[in-house]
Order: sequence, then C-alpha cells, then structure tokens
Amino acid sequence: MTRYHVAGIGNAIVDVLAEGDDSFLDHMGITKGIMQLVERERAETLYAAMPARTQAPGGSVANTLAGLGALGLATAFIGRVRDDALGRFYAGALARRGTAFPNPPVAGADLPTSRSMIFVSPDGERSMNTYLGISAELGPDDVPEDVAGRADWLFLEGYLFDRDAGKAAFQKAAKACHAGGGRAGIALSDPFCVDRHRADFRRLVAEAMDVVIGNVHEWQSLYQTDDLETALRHARADCGLVVCTRSGEDVIVLRGDERVTVPVRRVVPVDATGAGDQFAAGFLYGLATGRPLAVAGRMGCIAAAEVIGHMGGHPASDVKALFRAEGLV
Repeated sequence: MTRYHVAGIGNAIVDVLAEGDDSFLDHMGITKGIMQLVERERAETLYAAMPARTQAPGGSVANTLAGLGALGLATAFIGRVRDDALGRFYAGALARRGTAFPNPPVAGADLPTSRSMIFVSPDGERSMNTYLGISAELGPDDVPEDVAGRADWLFLEGYLFDRDAGKAAFQKAAKACHAGGGRAGIALSDPFCVDRHRADFRRLVAEAMDVVIGNVHEWQSLYQTDDLETALRHARADCGLVVCTRSGEDVIVLRGDERVTVPVRRVVPVDATGAGDQFAAGFLYGLATGRPLAVAGRMGCIAAAEVIGHMGGHPASDVKALFRAEGLV
C-alpha cells in the first residue's frame, strides 16, 4: 500500500483569481486585503463579476501539498467536495498534480463545492471572499484512517476548528497518524480563528502536535499577550517544534533549547496568495527529508518568495532548482 511523505486535511476550496483595482473593490463592496466569509448568493454574484478568471484547487493545506508534490514528495489530501463542475475540477486537478484525493465527490449534496473569489490589486494585495459550502461539513467519517495512518507527516489547518465536526475529523486524523508512527503539524491559520477557539488550540498544541507554524499575530493571540517573546516562551514549553513567521522579517524556529533565526530576503509581491502555505511546504520538505532546522527554514522562505512573485497560490517555477542554486540540496 502507498505510504505518503505528507498527508493533509483541510477545506477543499477552489481558488478563483482575477485582477481588481481599488475602484472595482469599492464598486463591489469588497473590503481590501482581508479574507471574509460570504453567503452563497454573494458568492455567485462575485463569481459572475470575474470574466477574466483563473481557477486552481486551493485551501490552505491543499496549497501546501501542491508545493510538496512539485518538490517530488508523495502526498494525499483529505477533503470534501460536491459532485458538481467545480468539485470534479478540484478532484481532477489534484490528481493531475500527483496528490491522492481519497474522498470521492459527494453526489446529491445540498451544498455546492466551496470556492474563494480572490481579487488581486495592482500592489499585490489580495482580497478574499470565501464561500465555505460543502467543505465546512467535513467530519470524522470523511477521514480514511488508512491514509492518515500511512503518512510520515500529517499537516492540518486551523480553519477546520470553526466547526465541531471539523475538530473531530482533525483529531481522528492526528490519532491515526501517530498510531502509524507518523508526526503531525498544524498551521494556526488566522488570529481570529485562534481567538474563537483558544482553549481547543492550546490543548491541541500541547498534547497532539509535533510542529506548529504561526505568524506573530497568531502566536500572540494564542497566549493572549502583546509581547512576542512571551508568547514564544509559552509555545516552546507546550510544543516540541515552534515556527514563527514575521511578514518579511526573519523567521524564528524553536526546538527545545535550540533557537534558529532564518533570514528573509524582501521581494516586491505580485500576489501574496499562498505565501504562508508555500512557506509551510518548503519547511515541511526540509523536515521530511532530514535537513537541519536552518536549512528547512530557508527552504520555506525560498518557496514563499517564489509564490508571491506571480499570480496564484501554487509554485510556477522549479522550486527545487531554487534550493539547488543556494546549495540546499
């Protein structure tokens, strides 16, 4: 049976991208630079307003897996789509990119496949309008234990914690992964999500996660402090491997008494979509292939810099060649 270097579980969302300047955003009533959830009717209105659009299988963890697959690792994604045009597109696109998708599209479901309408401004800022649809119904029955249990690494997204069924799916997958000898990690995803489910996140970080990736705002939200070093001190006590990204500043990686600072080279973004997801891909690639923390962190930074240099949340160039150019592989 197939063993996976990395399996993921998260929201299966079709990313729909189009350019949109500030006047267009104002006209459509879109708040610039944030992710906001929208209802079905609003989603259909925005989708219709995107004639020059591109589509790609998205969702935070799915984007990370796309990056890992492009680097040559065996990957699988646990998610939920409807048997409709976008759902079939999603499943087919993952298969073409080499990521196993063990959950068949659900026929006759009430909710359509999830989609996020992403408007990219000339300054590279992204304004995301996400309709969760059927992906929000992901539950423990959708988790194939033989997939999670055959993964060297399982990667999870914090967005699932907005629903009890998602939490249960999350916990089932992590338990199966650990039982199979694998390790589990999570991206905290969003400070507001952390704020809504702080107790659950604290428990998960302390009890079930081998690595946790978050940005400054997410770590500070988790430990309810405005001081990053205080938050990281608590994180180090709770979790074996802690990663803090800092929006263009050096990345901090903590493991036991070890502290690694990874330099970031600033680039002008074309589209910030997927920067955190591809950082996770590069970092997990480093861990999965046995690299030191400093190398894994640098791989994450290179992968993030590549993806913000073009439209879309998946790599468009050979990221492993970029690693090779810096002597990392």
